[in-house]
Amino acid sequence: MDRYETRRRKLRKSLKKAARPAEAILVTDVLNVTYLTGFTGEDSALLVFQNSGKFEAVLVSDSRFTTQLEEECPGLQVHIRHRETSLLDAVAKLLKSDNIGRLAIESQSMTVAQHGQLQKAVGEMELLPTSGLVELLREIKDKEEIATLRESVWCAEKAFEVLKATLRPDKTEKQVADELEHQYRLFGARDRGFPTIVGVGPRAALPHAVPSDRKIGESDFVLVDWGADVRMYKSDLTRVLVTGKISAKLRRIHGVVLEAQTRAIAAMRPGAMSDEIDDIARSFIAEAGFGPRFGHGLGHGVGMFIHEQPRLAKSNPVPLKAGMVITVEPGIYIPGWGGVRIEDDVLITRDGNEVLTSVPKTLEESVIR
Repeated sequence: MDRYETRRRKLRKSLKKAARPAEAILVTDVLNVTYLTGFTGEDSALLVFQNSGKFEAVLVSDSRFTTQLEEECPGLQVHIRHRETSLLDAVAKLLKSDNIGRLAIESQSMTVAQHGQLQKAVGEMELLPTSGLVELLREIKDKEEIATLRESVWCAEKAFEVLKATLRPDKTEKQVADELEHQYRLFGARDRGFPTIVGVGPRAALPHAVPSDRKIGESDFVLVDWGADVRMYKSDLTRVLVTGKISAKLRRIHGVVLEAQTRAIAAMRPGAMSDEIDDIARSFIAEAGFGPRFGHGLGHGVGMFIHEQPRLAKSNPVPLKAGMVITVEPGIYIPGWGGVRIEDDVLITRDGNEVLTSVPKTLEESVIR
């Protein structure tokens, strides 16, 4: 049994445990389709059936992807729809041929218009909205996923090494972001993991700063938030680079953020609650007098999507489990001065955790000469 069939079996078990069990589920989220089949194309949907009747699982696609489907999904049953038949109409015909009475749908990816079209096509068949069934499976990474995430981290770190070696004061934030994303690809990444964030001085106070024409040399420090995409798996790191003098204020704030992160990571292990990990870092920052300056959650899962479950936040109390890969990224942001965020990707292991990222993060190690 390959890993995709294993994942589909787990999905069937989740479907069976639902308050109102369905006979099949229609997977329409593109990343979930990839996770369950290995298919990396678009405009397709996956039907996973609860019982072994006429079908077990069918990927509905079109003729553009015939060869790609053969290469990426050997052994998976595929239905190639006619070009004049819509995707949902093709799905409806398959469902009717197997006498399905209740169909689960992914409510977070299906639009109201698509729901109406599907309901019209299936007639009296009951559509049961579900949320997060596949995403819950994606929280726990298998060995191949963890290996790919390690590659993604490696690409991001090698690209950052080149950036540090070539950084000049006359370069703009945008030029730095563009060059960093170019380096990902040179080291083997498919793409950037997300839009790169580069914030010089006061612009570092913007957690999601869009790179501008501001030059690196206009301040004594710059915040860089970056990550690579290797075979659809993302890495996510943040560091502050010192491009001038280390002021007393920067040293104090950076020290608080680094200690908050260190304490939070030390507490991460199977069974630890996500909201409690968030509180460890948040309380330390608050005790240092910067509580209102840390406004976002402590971290999030990473994988095929840059922001996956679980979240390290007060509003999301869930136990950590071995196989989760989560960012830990406390920050302090002061308008008019700047911001400091330190971020690493952490794997929850059977007896604790492993920090996958290894870029130096003390101020002395972050000075650009």
